[in-house]
Amino acid sequence: MRPIIGITSDYNGGDRPEFGGKIATCFLRDRYVHAIETTGGIPLILPPLDLPSRSARLILDRLDGLLLTGSGPDIDPALYGERRRFRFKTIDPKRFSLERELVRYALKREMPILGICGGMQLLNVAAGGSLYQDIKNQVPKAMQHQRGGKPAHLISVKPGTLLSKVMKRDELRVNSAHHQGVKQVAAGYRVNAEAPDGVIEGIEAVGHPFVLGVQWHPEFLNPDDRSTILFKAFLKIAARYRKNETQR
Repeated sequence: MRPIIGITSDYNGGDRPEFGGKIATCFLRDRYVHAIETTGGIPLILPPLDLPSRSARLILDRLDGLLLTGSGPDIDPALYGERRRFRFKTIDPKRFSLERELVRYALKREMPILGICGGMQLLNVAAGGSLYQDIKNQVPKAMQHQRGGKPAHLISVKPGTLLSKVMKRDELRVNSAHHQGVKQVAAGYRVNAEAPDGVIEGIEAVGHPFVLGVQWHPEFLNPDDRSTILFKAFLKIAARYRKNETQR
């Protein structure tokens, strides 16, 4: 059977008029659903919940993989021990709390995880790492990283990493749609890719079958960045996870 992939969604508590005005709304950009469906998985959208710790294990019982999506708002700097130095919207606490619990229990189960853009940043913060709150203002000689969904610049892939084994390339041309990035890499993770200006473009958990974060947006399925290969590799491990769990 096709693996079931849980996809985290965003939440508007009524303070974002572009997503429902005063009506509380759970929402997700369709390109994440499309990417999972077209590369062989069954997408299951996960809404933020009020009881994340109690719910996370029950949710994961029904999944074969976890996709952490990007978001318009950013992670509150207080969650990695900093005050907010720049103006930006922060994600709803319900979303972060659920994602953190999902990651916590998924790691214990060795369930495959793919984090995209803000999802990669969530992986890092959940494990104790930190972020650049604004690359333009905090990284000397930083290139422009807010260019949208089309391929924008090259990144170097570090040899011997999971990303290198999956992509089979030492360079990739990727899109770029972020103003924040990983600063201090969390314990248990390593860098697997960097932009020419040194901004981290990918991290992965050491010693896990597939826990991978990428700063770009492969769900646009751009041929230049070989994104279909990344999703197919993720789903292959998810299918293996499903088989192993069924046999237990």
